[in-house]
Amino acid sequence: MDKNMPYTNNFLKGLTSLTGIPIKKIQEYAKENNPFNILEHPKVIEPNDKQLQKIGLLNEFIASYNLLKVYESENKIKFSSPKEAADYFVPLLSGIKDKEKFMVAFLDNGNNIIQTKIMSEGNIAQAVIYPRDILKEALACDCKAMILAHNHPGGSNSPSTADKALTQKLVNIFHPLDIKIHDHIIVAGVNFCSMAEKDYMPQAIDELASYEPIKIENKSILEGNQSFNSELDEELEL
Repeated sequence: MDKNMPYTNNFLKGLTSLTGIPIKKIQEYAKENNPFNILEHPKVIEPNDKQLQKIGLLNEFIASYNLLKVYESENKIKFSSPKEAADYFVPLLSGIKDKEKFMVAFLDNGNNIIQTKIMSEGNIAQAVIYPRDILKEALACDCKAMILAHNHPGGSNSPSTADKALTQKLVNIFHPLDIKIHDHIIVAGVNFCSMAEKDYMPQAIDELASYEPIKIENKSILEGNQSFNSELDEELEL
């Protein structure tokens, strides 16, 4: 390994920290030899039993990491169309009839899923979204894009005025950060609506970002409840 190569010193220091072998001993060996030999042929540096055990554990970790990385790269979930996003979210949301659940898929720059999080769970008629929580998750996983999704327990898969306003408010937050919101999937049973497919997705900010909680409501359910309560009140008065 070229000692002038980037990260060489960090690699050697890391070997010391993880194996307990003195840094001077590792640096001395690396002057004339490939320091990878310390991992691949550990006895070349004459480690003690404890150091040899740590090298073995480090090798096991590296091997496991490489295998998992290959598996992960072969099994990545990637979105390249609204249909693929819907195929992912519909099974997650279609069976929920007693509450609204709001989810976000955080994506890398290849539109592969980094992680998917439930960001809010409400009741059958409404849910409250906290933009600060979404921002916190987006920055923590260093995402480059997002896809939003939530269910409509009432049965309609058409985006409400509140759904569109929520999407715009989130675009106002993430557009200046160069984090794209590709789509907002509305799920109702086995049916869905892609706001991107319907050309409902905002393309630019329309006001300064606000981090206040955002309420999304299913007005048909709320109005139905109000109507039922009014009729019940009238019956009780009679």
